[in-house]
Amino acid sequence: MSALKKIAMTVTSAALLSVFVLNPAVAADKDKADDKQPKPPNAMSSLGGEQLAKAGTQVNLGPGAPVLPKELSGRSWIVADAESGDVLAAHNAHWRLPPASTLKMLFADTVLPALQPTTLTHTVRESELSGVGEGSSLVGVKEDHTYTVHDLWLGVFLRSGNDAVHVLSEMYGGIPKTVEAMQKHAEELQALDTKVISPDGYDAPGQVSSAYDLTLIARSGLQKKDFREYAATASADFPGDEKEGKKRETFEIQNTNRLITGDIGVDPYRGIAGVKNGYTTHAGNTFTGVAERNGRVLLVTVMNPSAEESHAVYKEAANLLDWGFAASGKVTPVGELVPPKSVDTGIGGKGSQQTAGADRGAGDPAKATHASTGSGSSGVGIALAVAGGVLVALAGAVFLVNRRWPLPDLVRRLPRR
Repeated sequence: MSALKKIAMTVTSAALLSVFVLNPAVAADKDKADDKQPKPPNAMSSLGGEQLAKAGTQVNLGPGAPVLPKELSGRSWIVADAESGDVLAAHNAHWRLPPASTLKMLFADTVLPALQPTTLTHTVRESELSGVGEGSSLVGVKEDHTYTVHDLWLGVFLRSGNDAVHVLSEMYGGIPKTVEAMQKHAEELQALDTKVISPDGYDAPGQVSSAYDLTLIARSGLQKKDFREYAATASADFPGDEKEGKKRETFEIQNTNRLITGDIGVDPYRGIAGVKNGYTTHAGNTFTGVAERNGRVLLVTVMNPSAEESHAVYKEAANLLDWGFAASGKVTPVGELVPPKSVDTGIGGKGSQQTAGADRGAGDPAKATHASTGSGSSGVGIALAVAGGVLVALAGAVFLVNRRWPLPDLVRRLPRR
């Protein structure tokens, strides 16, 4: 190296160093910004494994395993095998954070089995919409209009409609009863980081969940045929105004899960089949997704990633799914998704009977478009279909601690026409 180059490098290094040494405010500002970021608690739950109780990223890479994606900004995330329950990697998995509308997965898993058949109709009263929080996401439910349960569930899953949640809650017996049932069901699922205050996930003091819990809840919901159908629906017709003597109008609603429908800067994810996204000012963006590739089914949850990048929650979830599919079989699990209490203790009846009884049809499939193998630039990818026969076989089974708790058979949908 020439003397001139050495001098130039020395001057450059000195100049860069002086930014921090001679002007410590720059470094101080960075430290202050870091200090303002919430930190995970020192002690978190060890449910599912001791490694999951630790703060920071947990992964056990084996030979040939890919490294985790760079620039993961989520405060908490988890990647798990949906069928075996193995947690492939996690980051602050048990950090209790506001869940936003991902809590609607617990709402659906709790309430959906009770409101059958889905062709049941209900005329909405003004009082049923009075408690919807200001600024809530809405599907457009109107008082004095009649809807089927199927319509309302489409509003919950596709548009995250808090108006639909409140009407279904009233049909279930009221908001307090619904919240109580959701909390009881969370405890049955061993989602013990979760505290339910509102059924729709709207910001409320003390309402929290975790990436671990949301993944447990999604796994439970996916045991139910109706749940799987709604979670995989890309678009549907929703009832509009009722006018005497005229056929009722409808309008199209699309799923706000951008890994299903896509958006500017986000491509539909190949193999995606839901489950639920959310956003509030307090919670930031949250997302739980399930995807299938080459016969393997993975669950991913991301909570509150950086707000600086558009659609960061979807991009980070997609990157984690890509990593999970590539890493499967090449990593030692850092923990496991535990089964429900009734399954874990070997009692068997309660959890499995509820699952089998709930696995019914999800309304008229002709009125909904599901995620599918698309053609051209608008393709949505492969979704999970419905084959609930396995559930019948599971109904009388007794499961032991750490025994595999499988999802129903998963098959590919036909291409969208």
